[in-house]
Amino acid sequence: MRITSKGQVTIPAHIRERFGFLPDTEVEFVIEGNTVKIVRVARAGDGRGDRVVRRLRGRAVSRLTTDEILALTREP
Repeated sequence: MRITSKGQVTIPAHIRERFGFLPDTEVEFVIEGNTVKIVRVARAGDGRGDRVVRRLRGRAVSRLTTDEILALTREP
């Protein structure tokens, strides 16, 4: 594996999947002696569901009012 001229390296898919390195995952580098570790940054409100909600926020288009939407979700 080589580092690009921009300092980038590709993390193999099997490692990304095993450790949950999804797109937009924040990581940090931890130096221990002569070793560098890539560690996922754990933050409150940064779960997969939170990322999906942030990505979708503001994309819905509806001409219904809140009351009309609620009426659709309630039993008659």
